[in-house]
Amino acid sequence: MPIHRFVKAVAIVTAACSPAALNAQVYPAKPIRIVVGFTPGAGVDIAMRLIAPKVGDSLGQQVIVDNRPGAGGNIAAELVARAPADGYTLFASGAPAAISQTLYSKLSYDLIRDFDAVALVAGTPLLLVVHPSLPARTVKEFLTIAKQPRSELTYASTGNGSTPHLTAEMLKMHAGIHILHIPYKGTPPALTDLLSGNVTFMFANTLSVLPHVQRGRLRALAISSAKRSATVPAVPTIAETYKGFESGTWYGLAAPSGTPKDAIVRLNDAVVQVMKLPEVREKLLAQGSEPLTGSAREADAYVRAEVAKWSKVVKAANVRIE
Repeated sequence: MPIHRFVKAVAIVTAACSPAALNAQVYPAKPIRIVVGFTPGAGVDIAMRLIAPKVGDSLGQQVIVDNRPGAGGNIAAELVARAPADGYTLFASGAPAAISQTLYSKLSYDLIRDFDAVALVAGTPLLLVVHPSLPARTVKEFLTIAKQPRSELTYASTGNGSTPHLTAEMLKMHAGIHILHIPYKGTPPALTDLLSGNVTFMFANTLSVLPHVQRGRLRALAISSAKRSATVPAVPTIAETYKGFESGTWYGLAAPSGTPKDAIVRLNDAVVQVMKLPEVREKLLAQGSEPLTGSAREADAYVRAEVAKWSKVVKAANVRIE
């Protein structure tokens, strides 16, 4: 082969292997990583591990779940915000990230500015449960008691700034009730004190408290979702009393801002198709979660609404974390 043809061939191969050429290939051309800000076994981790292999099958590439717990999920968010905007590093977004925007006085990322929403995955509503010693069997009866000037109802949460904490504060904001927050480090100790009657009520993941409700050790008054849950269809929503009330944990996927639109579309299409699979929906429902779906634009609107909603609640509750 003449030397000039050899040099030209080498140049073509080199160019084809360059980062620019790889980016120009049909997405995805390599494995995709989903960064989860919580430990294995957490709700968001379970949801992501459920869909990751199926999304990978749809895209023809491996999808890996990478746990980076710490700082309420902020370590994972900051890592992805600084990652290349190429569609290969995704953030398992959710309610904690939306809350953090106002809760933390110092953050190195902005959920709206630094991320492009990809897709919604699932939502997990919270069940309002009370100790049986409280003479309330409906939301209205509960609120009547809580509105009394000398009422000293106490509620447990999984920690300051957690979704259960701020859901109770949202109810306080809507109804003007008198309640006292008792924070705990996680669900087990909070639930233990509720079962013992040391606190009056709490908002909790449905599956964590449902066995106690079924045994009569707790009483379920309402659920925080906009519509009744398939898991507990007989339990009314708070929205039936206060129109527009909606709370809970949700999970979604986001990519660094500036990620190519074709990558966002491919990812969204894959997630939407996976969320339609009966086995995926059944597993989510069995875990107390409601499958979500929609376009990337709809996911973006949802995230923006969540940031705005929780900002009002955090400010009203006067909660801040340095």
